[in-house]
Amino acid sequence: MTRADLQPDRQPGWRTGLVPALGGALLLAAASTVADLLWAAWHLRHRMVYGLIHGASLFVVFGLYLGLVGRSRRGLLIGLAGGPAAGLAAAASYYLLRPWLRAGALFAAWMVLWILLAIVARLVLGNRGPVRRALVRGAAAALSSGLAFYAISGIWLRPPPGGPNPAYFFACWVIAFLPGFVALLWREPETASSGR
Repeated sequence: MTRADLQPDRQPGWRTGLVPALGGALLLAAASTVADLLWAAWHLRHRMVYGLIHGASLFVVFGLYLGLVGRSRRGLLIGLAGGPAAGLAAAASYYLLRPWLRAGALFAAWMVLWILLAIVARLVLGNRGPVRRALVRGAAAALSSGLAFYAISGIWLRPPPGGPNPAYFFACWVIAFLPGFVALLWREPETASSGR
């Protein structure tokens, strides 16, 4: 047995770490900013069907990105199905919780979203660790990104009178998404012999 055999294996390349986390945050921030601009330009009233479509379609981008990070055809397919499913479920949780939590339903749904995205990330990236590890990552993503989401929530709760400022909205979305992506994609050593 060599010293290299005793070193923990890491997932190859740039699949995990700060670079893909930042890339994901930038991509989702851009998609979210475009969605905000479309809502404003089309003068859409907030209706459940629009919210559900918005949640599902926005996280097609997440699933596609994660599939590309994972670099496998199977992972890409799982991402393209799992991302929108997570977005749809999170949007639905908002509408279910809104009668009781009012504006707080936004934050609860955001946290649900990150826990679901952690499970999607585990499947897409082929992480072999226990499911509880993915749930811990999802909880960390939910809490850290939830605090960031709360910090930028004024863009909806107190919308600017002249409509969305694209640069400002983009920066806010990066702040909201980055902690979640870091929690999900941060490099984690894995021991080959343990099968974890």
